[in-house]
Amino acid sequence: MKQEYIYNLTLPELIIFSEKEGYTKGNALALWKNLYRNKVESWAECVNVNEKYLTAIKKQYSLQLPQVKIKRIATDKTVKFLLELSDGNLIESVLMHNKYGMSLCITSQVGCNMGCSFCASGLLGKKRDLMVGEFISQIMVANQYIKKNIASAKVVTNVVIMGIGEPFDNYENFKKAVTILKEENGLAIASRKITVSTSGLSPQIINFANDNININLAISLHAPNDEMRSKIMKVNKVYDIKNLMGAVDYYLERSNKRITFEYILFKNINDNLECARELVKLIGSRTKKISVNLIPYNEVDEFSQYQRSLKETVLKFYDELKKNCINVSIRLEYGSDIEAACGQLRSNQLQ
Repeated sequence: MKQEYIYNLTLPELIIFSEKEGYTKGNALALWKNLYRNKVESWAECVNVNEKYLTAIKKQYSLQLPQVKIKRIATDKTVKFLLELSDGNLIESVLMHNKYGMSLCITSQVGCNMGCSFCASGLLGKKRDLMVGEFISQIMVANQYIKKNIASAKVVTNVVIMGIGEPFDNYENFKKAVTILKEENGLAIASRKITVSTSGLSPQIINFANDNININLAISLHAPNDEMRSKIMKVNKVYDIKNLMGAVDYYLERSNKRITFEYILFKNINDNLECARELVKLIGSRTKKISVNLIPYNEVDEFSQYQRSLKETVLKFYDELKKNCINVSIRLEYGSDIEAACGQLRSNQLQ
């Protein structure tokens, strides 16, 4: 019998399984805490768990984590993991030190079909969606690394679902994974410390609002008008800026939470003051509800048409937004010396 992945289960699902097998909710809670609090790497490490119950679990479930195929550590201590899944597919996650704790950027799909013209994630296309447990296992790998290598930290405290893939193209698994991230008896990561980034799938932004998932939302915008955005991002040909902003307004009204627009600056393409002014106009009266995060571009060999904007250009763009009362920031860079661009390490390894 093929074993299922233990990390696919939410706590309520584990409790249901346990009770069907004739065991109590307390048995499930004890196991759950071993998985997520004690960060066990084998069933033998579990403590305070009924032996017969554990035998029943072991027959049906596996807790084997992805294999760390490559681990690269940057000068700023950022760690990039290339992980091999049970079927041989490769994904990436990135562990970053910051003043708030340990942040992990995780992947949502094996490859990506969004076809953004600057991004290494889509170079080889989408192979499949990640299972729920494959979202979670990235955190478990990082937590085990922290436990063994970083004395000043204990666990991942912040999660950004911004790695390879489009989370909203794997929406149901993403949604279920978030409930596991937030479960107070386990990882207990606060809603305000979880962020999901989408390229702008308008129907799923509306679903996200209706489902009241209550985590931070970032939208990859990268251009202030349709002509420019459609050249940079294929998704704009399906959900143009008017459609996207309709979904944004619905989300803002429904959730009463802020949104961050992510805006990668490309030299001599979308980084001039005219673009900045168009962006101000696009945001319009939403200045109290929308922030802009300006992102220096990590150059990718395959996309030589895109180059990093000059520092002085970035600062002028920033100043233009700031003087128009836009809440704007320039993203700090992590791991720039370890193929930090999203999907770059995986793509180079496969090629």
